[in-house]
Amino acid sequence: MPVLATLHLPPSFYSPAVFRIERPRTSLHCVSATQRRACPPGARLLPEVPNGVWLEHYRPRRHKRGFALTLGRICPEKGYHVAVEASVRAGTPLLIAGQAFGYEEHTRYLREVLLPMLGGAGPARRFLGPVGLGRKRRLLAAARCLLVPSLVQETNSLVAMEALASGTPVIALRGAGALPEIVEHGRTGFLVDGAAEMAEAIARVGELEPGACRSAAEERFSAARTVAAYIETYRRVLREG
Repeated sequence: MPVLATLHLPPSFYSPAVFRIERPRTSLHCVSATQRRACPPGARLLPEVPNGVWLEHYRPRRHKRGFALTLGRICPEKGYHVAVEASVRAGTPLLIAGQAFGYEEHTRYLREVLLPMLGGAGPARRFLGPVGLGRKRRLLAAARCLLVPSLVQETNSLVAMEALASGTPVIALRGAGALPEIVEHGRTGFLVDGAAEMAEAIARVGELEPGACRSAAEERFSAARTVAAYIETYRRVLREG
């Protein structure tokens, strides 16, 4: 039986044996060009299929509120402390939504780093905890911008795509893996180096058009586009297998 395995993590997270699969009719593929370029030479890789989001779940809002938003898993490598520092420098309220799962390193980061930083940053910066789909949609649509301060090589970013589908610009660290494939600098957001530049970008998001963000999501990040690409990849695997 032909097998196609999707790699979702940075290539360095996998055992080297993954890229030397001896089983016949077995192929791998990535979810971004950045991830593919980081794979070892000689890996049996089909063209990447980027992730997408269901655009009908997200709608732009006519009037934005004044807060910046960041959300996702609460852990050190996601860099939420960078977002807090940037929001303080910019004088902008910040909402952080997400969950720290039961890993000691993650819960310690929340308890000993993130919550104390928020406590010292004033009431305009708050940790909301986990949010469901409905509240996440409302937050993404209302936010002034989404901050993605990740410190690791992200292979993709669904939340960045969701923000763009909501008409909300994305400010991300330039070195965060595949984020430059998603954010068009100066059109749908900004790519920055560090908290100081992130703060400057927060002050500039009013220059960007929410309609351009939504258009980019419709053109490049629809789940329907991802489904079609997978079906074509499955057909290729069957033809060549």
